[in-house]
This record gives sequence, structure tokens and C-alpha cells, in this order.
Amino acid sequence: MIEMFRTEGRVTSPVDDMGDGSWIRLSAPTLDEVDTIADAFGLERDDVLSATDLEEKARVEYEGDTMLILVDVPSSGEIHGEQARNTVPLCIILTKSNVITICSERFALLDDFSSGKVCGFSTWRHSRFACSILLRLGVFYQQVLVDIDRKRLALEGRMDRNINESDLFDLHALESSLVYLSTSLQGNANVLGRLRRSSRLLRHEGLNEVLEDAVMEHQQAIEMAQIYRNVIDGTRDLMSSVMDLRLNEVMRRLTVITVVLSIPTIISGFYGMNVDTRWMPFANTVHGFTLISLLTVLVCWLLIILLKKRRVF
Repeated sequence: MIEMFRTEGRVTSPVDDMGDGSWIRLSAPTLDEVDTIADAFGLERDDVLSATDLEEKARVEYEGDTMLILVDVPSSGEIHGEQARNTVPLCIILTKSNVITICSERFALLDDFSSGKVCGFSTWRHSRFACSILLRLGVFYQQVLVDIDRKRLALEGRMDRNINESDLFDLHALESSLVYLSTSLQGNANVLGRLRRSSRLLRHEGLNEVLEDAVMEHQQAIEMAQIYRNVIDGTRDLMSSVMDLRLNEVMRRLTVITVVLSIPTIISGFYGMNVDTRWMPFANTVHGFTLISLLTVLVCWLLIILLKKRRVF
């Protein structure tokens, strides 16, 4: 889908043309839309398509009056049927008179710019627009990481009850999300480092401070991701320990039950032997079966009391 915006005065609104000072936003573009943009601005088709290739790496390229900035942005997905976070490329192309953003899905962060929620935003200030996206992207990563840690805390809160297979998949999805986000953050940090050294971008007044803030936000997000990965490692170890303890508890109870149930088996085994009944207690007694059964129950009950006093059962 192609959307076009332009700032007139202090208001950014949709327009129907790709004239100077316009922002062209492509979300999940078709091949025809890619060809339209490439032909309209004299761009390489592969450059426009780079944002739709999930394997593309974050980078910065210059060609004439055109600058291409490719970064990774958080995206939602699934891992083993569980909700998880992944990343997709976002391409920002700065031409002499326009800004073009391309993403394989509709990136919610850009909605803040098109809806006028960002103060001081103007489609005419191309370089500042790109730096503002990078700055807010670092903050967006932090929000995603906080959400992941909130899910981890909820998972830990369920450990005092019962841990099932779904919880293990949830934890794996969170851990995989952090791996993807950490890798993408490192790539974005490299892009920011190159932009800071770019005299072409920093010739605009005030952009150095914006880039510095973007670097700080990304660095903070990288540190948060590393901390949360370490915490999730501890959560996984805790979950394994809890499962082992519960398994040991079950095995202990089963062992105690087996010992208690072995008493009736032993007594009935004695009376099942082919020996002279004169030597078997209660063999010729009236209601002998009832007495033997009561005696068996009494022995089992005494054994249970003994095991409870020793805190075995």
C-alpha cells in the first residue's frame, strides 16, 4: 500500500501526489508498487525491494543525492504456536526532495508521524525525519523488551502452581525473541555509528544531538536485552529445578505407597502357601479372614503413622 503525506505549515496531511517535500510510505508493497516508486524516483528496484527481504542486514548506502538507511524494527510473530517477537527490515530512502519509507508490514511507529503525534515533525526536513525515526525506534525497542520481561514475570508467578508444556514453549518463545531483538539492536547500533561519522547527514544543524540521543536509546536497549536474557536463563534454571523437585516428590510418594501396599501382599502371600493350617494364625478361627484383614489394615495404618512422624509421607 502506498500512502503520501506532506507538511503544510505545521499540519501533516495525506496528499495525492509525489511532489517535493512529500513523504511516501510503502507498507507491504506489491511488485507493481515497487516498480512505480523505483521508476518515479530513479531508484534501483533491488534497493526498494530490500525492505521486503527478511534476510537483509542493517546498513547505510550512498548513491549520488540518495541515501539508503536500512534498520531492523520489532515485529510480532509465532514460535511453536506461541506469540513471540521477531524483526523485519525498515528502509528509509532520502532523496533530494523526498523521504521514502518501506516496510514489509505496517509499522505502528510511523503512524505517530502521519497522525501528527510527533511535535516539530515536517516532511520537508528529511534528515531530521530519519533521525527522529531512529530515536523513537530505540524507545520502541525498550517498550518491547519491558513487555517481554512482564510476560516472564507472569510465567514465574505460575510456577507455584503447576508447570505444563505450554509454559516451556512460552519461555522458549521469550528467549528466542530476545535473541532476535539483541541481534537486530547490534546491527542498528552499527548503522547509527556510521551515521554519526557521516558528514553528509551531520551538516544539518542540530542532528548531531538527535543522533547522540538515538545512540543512547539503542545502547540502553542493548543493555536491557542482555540483562533480560540473563534473567531468563535464571528463570529456565528455576523452572527446571522446580520440575525436578516435583518429580522427586511424586517418586517419593509413590515409593511410600508401594511400601505400604507391600504389607497386604506379604501377608496374603503367607496365607497362600500350601502348608499345614495348624501353623497359620487364625487359619481355623471363626471369622479368621476378617481378623487377618483387620490386622493387615492396622499394620498398614501404623506404618503410615510412623512414616508421617519421620516426615517421609
